[in-house]
Amino acid sequence: MRNLLALALLALPALHPAATPRALTVSANGRCLTDSDGKPFFYLADTAWELFHRLNEADAEHYLTKRAEQGFTVIQCVLLAEFDGLRVPNANGDLPLLNNDPAQPNEPYFRHVDRIITRMQQKGLVAGLLPTWGDKWNQAWGKGPVVFTPQNARAYGEFLGRRYRGRPVIWILGGDRPVKDDSHRAIISGMADGLRAGDGGSPLITFHPCGQQQSSQYFHDAPWLSFNMSQTGHARNAKNFEFIARDYARTPVKPCLDGEPGYEDHPNGFKSENGWLGPHDARRSAYWAVFSGACGHTYGCHAVWQFWEPGRTPINFPLTSWREALDLPGANQMRHLRALLESKPALTRIPDQALLRQGPKEEWKHIAVTSDRTPGRQDATFIMAYFPHHAEARFDTSPLAAPMLRVGWFDPRTGATHDQGARANTGELQIAPPAEIHPLDWVLVLTVAQ
Repeated sequence: MRNLLALALLALPALHPAATPRALTVSANGRCLTDSDGKPFFYLADTAWELFHRLNEADAEHYLTKRAEQGFTVIQCVLLAEFDGLRVPNANGDLPLLNNDPAQPNEPYFRHVDRIITRMQQKGLVAGLLPTWGDKWNQAWGKGPVVFTPQNARAYGEFLGRRYRGRPVIWILGGDRPVKDDSHRAIISGMADGLRAGDGGSPLITFHPCGQQQSSQYFHDAPWLSFNMSQTGHARNAKNFEFIARDYARTPVKPCLDGEPGYEDHPNGFKSENGWLGPHDARRSAYWAVFSGACGHTYGCHAVWQFWEPGRTPINFPLTSWREALDLPGANQMRHLRALLESKPALTRIPDQALLRQGPKEEWKHIAVTSDRTPGRQDATFIMAYFPHHAEARFDTSPLAAPMLRVGWFDPRTGATHDQGARANTGELQIAPPAEIHPLDWVLVLTVAQ
């Protein structure tokens, strides 16, 4: 292990913004998102909830350029924003609705939205669009006001579906509120029906729940729900691998992901005295989720989602302005997750915890394992395991049906792979990460030695 520093670093290919797929759908096996050519689409999102509400076009251009350069593929943003978005105008002085009526959208406001979505498309980004924040249909907390009924929700959905038909959009209903009664359910379902009617097809639609909840709790069997989304929340003890495992096991099979994990620079558990979540927390949520079966992941930064800067009221103690926060380590490290996953077969990749024969007992040291084998067969081309902390573990390597293994350690901070060379495949491997290089998280990458 001490010789690792002398070994060559094998970096994965750099990511570059690509042409945005015009049509996204669910893969035939129900586990991934794919484009119109059947190529897997890796959902790597940033949360920019207040994008349309708080930024002018020049600021939006700066933000989108940075996130595209960092390898993100989806921007999650809200049309009727959380921060009193019906009564406080956007950067151009426009409100989204006339008379707070969802059946009367204000054209200048939506032309601003149109221009920003066009810039997303030109930069290879998909808009993960929330038609509204949840306080406009369930004012359990927040400014509201409640303006939706099942009838006008359908009309508003049809307006949006028609306006953005053929554009690179994934629809995200909900907005951080629970579905408490049949009226709430009817509003969400009506909005989904309107989106499908206006789009004229089958757009991708999911639901953003409130903290520690999952869309599957409410709508898993709904025909309009394309994939499941969790919000595992902003505390260091959130075990998002459990959320993903639950959704992965549901029938009918649908893709799933964590749409709001702990944000980088967010106070742990919403309390500043608990300290702030950092890049390791962001990486751990991401690798835990994807290795547990998620079709992608959402990163978030506390200053960015609210686009905080001096002069604005801060929400829950942001540490820097949004411009400074764009370059936080966790944001720059998400590209390495995408590059690693895109270097391996996507449509056959599965969570494969059965291959972990022995590992740490502490839940915060949970090792998530993934491979591309057919269950019960020895036909894998890779086995990968995410170690969030230093630990020793023992793995079943028999699915790699070859006499020799190549062992590498992928660094989620840099994207480099430290090659340990080949060794005999005895059917088991006991190993620990290279703590002398870095004491925190690593990804073990096992492949067949050529």
